[in-house]
Amino acid sequence: MPFIPHTEADIQAMLATIGAPDIDALFDEIPPALRCGELEKIPQGMSEMEVGRLMNARARQDGQPLCFIGAGAYDHHIPAAVWQLATRGEFYTSYTPYQAEASQGTLQLLYEFQSMMTALTVMDVSNTSLYDGASALAEAVLMAVRANRKSKSKRILMPRSLHPAYRRVAHSIVRNQGIELVELPFDMESGQTDSLVLEQYAGEDFAALVIPQCNFFGVLESVDELTDWAHTNKMLAIAVANPVALAVLQPPGEWGEQGADICCGEGQPLGAPLASGGPYFGFLTCTQKLVRQMPGRIIGRTLDLDGKTGYTLTLQAREQHIRRSKATSNICTNQGLMVTAATIHMSLLGAEGLERVAAACHANTSKLVKVLSALPGVGPVFKGAVFHERVLRLPLETKDALRSLAAHNVLGGFDLSADYPELGNAVLVCATEMRGDEDIEQYRSKLERVINARIQTPCKLKPDW
Repeated sequence: MPFIPHTEADIQAMLATIGAPDIDALFDEIPPALRCGELEKIPQGMSEMEVGRLMNARARQDGQPLCFIGAGAYDHHIPAAVWQLATRGEFYTSYTPYQAEASQGTLQLLYEFQSMMTALTVMDVSNTSLYDGASALAEAVLMAVRANRKSKSKRILMPRSLHPAYRRVAHSIVRNQGIELVELPFDMESGQTDSLVLEQYAGEDFAALVIPQCNFFGVLESVDELTDWAHTNKMLAIAVANPVALAVLQPPGEWGEQGADICCGEGQPLGAPLASGGPYFGFLTCTQKLVRQMPGRIIGRTLDLDGKTGYTLTLQAREQHIRRSKATSNICTNQGLMVTAATIHMSLLGAEGLERVAAACHANTSKLVKVLSALPGVGPVFKGAVFHERVLRLPLETKDALRSLAAHNVLGGFDLSADYPELGNAVLVCATEMRGDEDIEQYRSKLERVINARIQTPCKLKPDW
């Protein structure tokens, strides 16, 4: 809706109607000592043209760096139609569709989103999103503890190769409910969850096993074996999946003999731009038998008295809808605008388009790793199969290399030294479908220059390099 300012005549007419002499009289109950007075240090306002010029100038200062970071937020192509449609007034400003007869458009869109996510994950039910992938994992953990009647404990097996931020957020949310997240180490050769360590927990009482696909290192896990192992040991299997990867990888609903029980993840790759950390959205799907434990809301399709298709809120297990003691969660507000964009994005790409995107991502990452590994001292850390991210070892301090690359407008990856110091000078790199051959060559040439500069100054290098 366009902004329509009041004219001076409008203001005087309104003041006359309520019997006030001026606008200041509306605030006469505020003591003078509490008023700030004249704001003399605030500069004169700029015109629209001046503001535009200033913002364009500041944007140019940031440059246009090539992004090879990944690590949970990915630089994918977003068709122009996605946000052209998502920012229409009926979507952009809509809120929770409590009044079904006035919200059929929003309800239908959310229903289509649910249908797409269940098709992508091959699960029975989807809710209409959560805050982000990390809180979606926390909700999946809470679901598993409530739903697994075979388990008397509140313990969850969680691989250390899962996204560090996901693990921290999940711990923060569930720890005050007495839930323990037991960390599983990864194999230093393959990058996968260490199966030998996993066997040490066989027969013990755990509510669920978390299975990332791909894991934080981009490595593909042996999901069939992990899922079957969880079910054999009376645990639920929680999948944490990249939605783009699911276009080419086996979906969680088909893992092992019975499939995963819950699937969650981050929906940012489906039409949400990189925007200083968000907003993003989390998705959550599950099997039919767990639907009553699912947080958030579920949209249903039905027929009205005239036989016409209608959409409505079906299950709403939030504390604002039911008694607090019966609610499954109080943090399950969805990111509706992001879901709108994701639904439009998936509709435009279709199954074939999403598969092409995934294939291009994998091909570009393989090309990037091959080119960079030709440089002295650079090579893959893990031998396992990957999707569109990979951990590379560098012949110099990772933070120094990334700082130098950033100075040349190349965002060279995610520094793993803080979260995984045992990997040494390692960086997580990613190449989506947005990175072409010229981009990869630019990264290679800049990294080569950085390495050569460090080799020529050996005093800055550690002895074992």
